[in-house]
Amino acid sequence: MKKESRLALRLALIYAAFGLLWISLSDRFLASVITDSASLTKFQTYKGFCYVVITSALVYFLAKQTMKQNFLTEEKLHDSEERWKFALEGAGDGVWDWNPQTDEAFFSKRWNEIIGYTEHEFPATGSAWVAHLHPDDKDRVLSVIQGYLTDSREIYDVEYRIRCKDGSWKWILARGMLVSRDVYGKPLRMIGTHSDITQRKVDEELVLKNLEKWKKLFDILPIGVSIVNSKNGIVDFNPSLEAILGISKEGLLQGDYDNWEYLRTDNTHMDADEFPSLRAIKEQRVVKDVVIGVKKESGDIIWTSVSAAPLSYDSNSCVTVTTDITKRKQFESELRVSATAFETQEGILITDENNVMLRTNAAFTAITGYTNKEAIGQNPRLLSSGRQNASFYSAMWKAINTTGVWEGEIWNRRKNGEIYPEHLTVTAVKDRNGMVTNYVGVLSDLTQRKAAEEKIENLAFFDPLTKLPNRRLLLDRLKQAMASATRSVTNGAVLFIDLDNFKALNDTYGHPMGDLLLQQVAKRLVSSVRDGDTVSRFGGDEFVVLLEGFDENPLDAASQAETVGEQIFAALRQPYLIGTHEYHGTSSIGATLFNDKQQSIDELMKQADIAMYQAKKEGRNVLRFFDPQMQETIAKRTALEGDLRKAIENHQFQLHYQIQVDESRHPFGAEALIRWFHPEHGMVSPDQFIPLAEESDLILPIGYWVLETACARIQRWQHDAKTSGFVLSVNVSAKQFRQTDFVNQVQSLIQQYEINPSLLKLELTESMLLDNIEDTIATMSALKELGVKFSLDDFGTGYSSLQYLKRLPLDQLKIDQSFVRDIAVDASDRAIVRTIIAMAHSLDLDVIAEGVETEEQQKHLSSKGCKNFQGYLFGKPVPIEQFETSLRKSLFQPADSCHE
Repeated sequence: MKKESRLALRLALIYAAFGLLWISLSDRFLASVITDSASLTKFQTYKGFCYVVITSALVYFLAKQTMKQNFLTEEKLHDSEERWKFALEGAGDGVWDWNPQTDEAFFSKRWNEIIGYTEHEFPATGSAWVAHLHPDDKDRVLSVIQGYLTDSREIYDVEYRIRCKDGSWKWILARGMLVSRDVYGKPLRMIGTHSDITQRKVDEELVLKNLEKWKKLFDILPIGVSIVNSKNGIVDFNPSLEAILGISKEGLLQGDYDNWEYLRTDNTHMDADEFPSLRAIKEQRVVKDVVIGVKKESGDIIWTSVSAAPLSYDSNSCVTVTTDITKRKQFESELRVSATAFETQEGILITDENNVMLRTNAAFTAITGYTNKEAIGQNPRLLSSGRQNASFYSAMWKAINTTGVWEGEIWNRRKNGEIYPEHLTVTAVKDRNGMVTNYVGVLSDLTQRKAAEEKIENLAFFDPLTKLPNRRLLLDRLKQAMASATRSVTNGAVLFIDLDNFKALNDTYGHPMGDLLLQQVAKRLVSSVRDGDTVSRFGGDEFVVLLEGFDENPLDAASQAETVGEQIFAALRQPYLIGTHEYHGTSSIGATLFNDKQQSIDELMKQADIAMYQAKKEGRNVLRFFDPQMQETIAKRTALEGDLRKAIENHQFQLHYQIQVDESRHPFGAEALIRWFHPEHGMVSPDQFIPLAEESDLILPIGYWVLETACARIQRWQHDAKTSGFVLSVNVSAKQFRQTDFVNQVQSLIQQYEINPSLLKLELTESMLLDNIEDTIATMSALKELGVKFSLDDFGTGYSSLQYLKRLPLDQLKIDQSFVRDIAVDASDRAIVRTIIAMAHSLDLDVIAEGVETEEQQKHLSSKGCKNFQGYLFGKPVPIEQFETSLRKSLFQPADSCHE
């Protein structure tokens, strides 16, 4: 509206300006040229005619331009609306267009289809739409529309029910906006969409009903249920617990119960660590039927029976079930005198001395289904379920006749045939002479409590994902199986199963897919063993199978266990369909036997675990039995790894140096070799600790120490004229070399110690070069640019290929000592050495032979073209002081022939 007003104002101003200019200028002009008044009057008339003609032409021109512009604007708006309507129709929404002034309306084809009409079948008026609104929604919807049109609402967005053609009702979400008003600002046109949300409303109603159902079930349970945390106390509970304890919701949440005193059955003080909830959390087991007297500040005592079980998903919390047994205890003490407190929540039956029922209460009828009239004259055997045998009843009556009372749980049968659990107390009522006159039975229905306990037990002992026994239940069954094996002199077996590459599946497809695989694996494992065997999910992707009743002979038992293992392999090797993906997986199984020998459960599980890891080490998809020697080896390795960590911290490593000479025995360099001097075991061979360091990643700090120590030694040597050109070789491990910042480490050490990088030679092995050859070449090239040299160590023992050798920026090949050792007597070794030297020369590389121990070996090597040597013939690896002393004398005496 503001735009139209500005346009009208502009036209009026143009017209006014033109009129003023015409009148003032034309009158002046005529007065200046015409003096005759008659002529002046005539020409002023003509001037008026001209003004009318000119202004009419001007109005025509402006009106034409304005109408043209409006036409173009309306045409664009029409095109935009058509595209908008087309998009909404394609998205499944109906479109409507309504004129509030005329009540004319347009309803799209989809709009009609949603409520069952064909296109143009529904009356094209707003009032027709209003007539189809649900009576309960009409006033609300019209109020929303009115509020929107009067600007009291920012948007038009409303949900309502509309009557379909077939008379049914559908829920609709309507959205719209006012797109134009008339010149007086009144609404002229409103457009919007019409979406079918009936299914959403149905779903919402179903969810609300389910929530209400479970909430009501929780609220109406006659027993108190609560969640207890070891740190925060009671964190959630149902109304029954409030009623049992006689405390408000706020009081429970605030911990008002901390001020109460808790009693044992003998009325002595109960300590907090005796509470079932804390015991269940601490001992991680179910604690049942602990009777607790709750003495409140007022002095009142509430007697309760409490059971608790730890939550499998939270080790610091448990579920507790609290039953108010105050009335039951009152009855147990008072019924010996009278039966005045007869009508209670618990069922009561009174018999004569011959056990003929005389009277029952309303609770008895509610529990059993038998009315008082139906029960009178009958024997309580009327309720017998048949689950208890004669010896059970014999023991019960013996207790009644001896002590005057019996209390326990029993299975009885209702009138409708349903068998249910019941807590029963039978008390003998005696006269003054001690003769039994009546028996009083007090019974309570345990159906709900048993269901709750069963649920608690499932949470405590079964894995919620696979429904298999969890670790706790497995260990309990293993304890029983070991005792049984001792009694029956048989063997049992534990199979520890780990899924190969499970982490890769989780990382690739996500944890939901991993859970589906675990569920399928569980089913296959159960189908692969006998009914009496136990399949347990031990944790993560680990499963344990407990097998019993194997042959007394360990070899035969092992064969039987292996047969089961093969059945498991066969089942687990079959392809899995996980979602839409087909997955092929394998597993590794560790097995150990148990019999009448004294073994702890922890030892047995550890043995199976060790055997499983041995299976993985040997290639996976295999079964391996536990070997005691294997455990001893692992224990030693574990201890050695611990000592190795201390060795780094306590600086127990040293570098020994072995001289390298040319054909004239002139020293030109040395190789730095690490030695470990253990404070208790003396020198530990590198063959023992280097592989362990590689496996545990300790090789990284050790390798860096060797590299830094070597650079410090080069710094000292290069300041001495006699050793300024001395090259020091350092062995580099595969893990160390493949570090992303290895080049930066070397560069930093070169800069820190200000050494000539060409005096540092890194020795690499063939095997480490073959993995990720492109990355290897890139790292070597970067170090080569710094000036560092490379030697290929143990050459000839791996996969030697000119294809990759010619691409590597090497400076030297080192002939392995295994070829040098027998070069004087073995023609094959001589041929290999000759080939290596020829290959090196063809690639313009230096050659050095290691492990040279005799003059004869040196002569053979020299004759083949090898000019550089290293070995005991020229000097052993020795500490730096001894090495530099010999170096200064320029004399290295041959040592006794022995291996490096």
